[in-house]
Amino acid sequence: MTAFPAVLLPLPVAIPLVVCAAMLATAHLLPGRVPDILATLAALGVAILSAFIAAHAADGPLVYWFGGWEPRDGVHLGIGFSVDEASGWVAAFIGLLYALTFVFAWGFFGRTHGHFQILMLLFLAAMVGFCFTRDMFNLFVWFEVMSVAAFALTAYHLEESALSGAINFTVINSLAGFLMLGGIGLIYAQTGTLDFEGIAAAVARGGRDPVVAGAFCLVAAALMIKGAIVPFQFWLADAHAVAPSPVSVIFSGSMVSLGLFGLAKVSAVVFAGSDQVQHGLPVLLTALGSFTALLGGWMALLQRHLKRMLAFSTISHAGIMLTGIGALSADGTGGMLVYVVGHGLVKGALFMVAGILLATRASIDEIALRGLGLGIGPAGIAMAIAGLLLCGLPIGVLDQGTRGVQGALAQQGHGIALAAGAIGAALTGAAVLRAAGRIFLGLGPDSGDEAGAPSEDEREKANRPLWLMLAPCCALLVLDVGLPAHLIEHALPRAASAFMHRPAVDTVAEGPGWLPWMSVLAALAGAAYGLLRDRLPAFVVRSVGATQSAPTRALEALHSGLIGDYAAWLAVGVAIIVAMLALA
Repeated sequence: MTAFPAVLLPLPVAIPLVVCAAMLATAHLLPGRVPDILATLAALGVAILSAFIAAHAADGPLVYWFGGWEPRDGVHLGIGFSVDEASGWVAAFIGLLYALTFVFAWGFFGRTHGHFQILMLLFLAAMVGFCFTRDMFNLFVWFEVMSVAAFALTAYHLEESALSGAINFTVINSLAGFLMLGGIGLIYAQTGTLDFEGIAAAVARGGRDPVVAGAFCLVAAALMIKGAIVPFQFWLADAHAVAPSPVSVIFSGSMVSLGLFGLAKVSAVVFAGSDQVQHGLPVLLTALGSFTALLGGWMALLQRHLKRMLAFSTISHAGIMLTGIGALSADGTGGMLVYVVGHGLVKGALFMVAGILLATRASIDEIALRGLGLGIGPAGIAMAIAGLLLCGLPIGVLDQGTRGVQGALAQQGHGIALAAGAIGAALTGAAVLRAAGRIFLGLGPDSGDEAGAPSEDEREKANRPLWLMLAPCCALLVLDVGLPAHLIEHALPRAASAFMHRPAVDTVAEGPGWLPWMSVLAALAGAAYGLLRDRLPAFVVRSVGATQSAPTRALEALHSGLIGDYAAWLAVGVAIIVAMLALA
């Protein structure tokens, strides 16, 4: 480790905050598109700096102590950043996603005096701080800053539906904040420190301790709420469906997966010394992840509102990421970290396609849009490619993450989780491909079960150049399929081991090569059924419909939109975690 890069560690957080403050002070003086330019440059600066830091962290984690308050005699008083290679690359990806989102959002809001860009930069700073911190209370602070910025961005249009979605988001994620704070209080009371490594050492010395298990339970529940894991997922579809398209890009592209990134770090580092937690995690995470992958995929297939469909798709893929963490190995965690980036690239592109349809065709409803995409073919091609990548097409960054997660699950005998992930990916890919076929090819005159799904008229600013919206969308897809595979294969074993504070491994396992193709075939079959069911024999359609109707009605009833129901399910989720840890 060299001193020079370590001094740079606070800059990816400081840059967006400084630009944010400068824009706030001069908001009414800045002409035209200056806020767009400043925000894009700030996000690019974060991406470049984070990539530079990640490259230097390949030799070992970089540490920076604010104010020079380094630990002495094992006592941690100061707050620090500790950046391993994987955390640095994840922060670089987030910065790049923001930069491309600012380009996509160019002219989206007319004259806002920079308020949208200010909130987004605050959101960006919080995410990078969340990636870099090594202090539990600091983790909570960035978690809360992320949440506050996200609440405001969800309700940015100040329409009834936006406010309703934002309130659901606010209440459930505020409960997550309380849970996290409670967990941090417990672990601080038991260990006397908030530093990750200080806590880890104290937990390892303490043996089986119900207070430590209780602290993990509360912190894990909070991070699973942010990660939209069943049964904590209810807020996500309501918020994503009503947020402006550029905000949905960030929500699904990075915010949700960052909750799971935090869970992976806390599980692997802070609570690594608790046998009770480590014994309980594989069953807990693979079971919840499997159920989440299936439920999210099934719900995505039932939607007609494109942003709700993509939101449920995000839930499904969050479940797949959770199964990777549940493997508790460098293979699974490494696969999950790559999956975070790959999924963010693909899902960001899909939300941009949804925004293009809103801007050019004034609708987000798949059935109402049937055949209306014929004049914007490039958007249709992007949507079809993204749909294929989402369901497992064996090419690109998302595929590398998928193979890592599947390899870890196969190696440790989690066959059910392996199958659930493949099925969940196939269901989400089928939903996206069906929508692409209906909107851009005019197929699917029989709307089927998705006709009964909720939908709502939505409008976004129309007079933006198509190429300006398409360019960042295509850039995300090109990054996913064009990033050299050997770079990731070379760095992943080292980066995953450093992330988990474990000795380096030489290679990571990969899943069976035929499984992604099975997932792609299943997705194509599902999409074909949705688009061509009017040409199938009636008994086939009746048989499939009979198997769908009961679970469909049950799932729709669960997503009631009532905050009280969501809070009750949150309590159920916490009880499940408690029970699993008690049995460990």
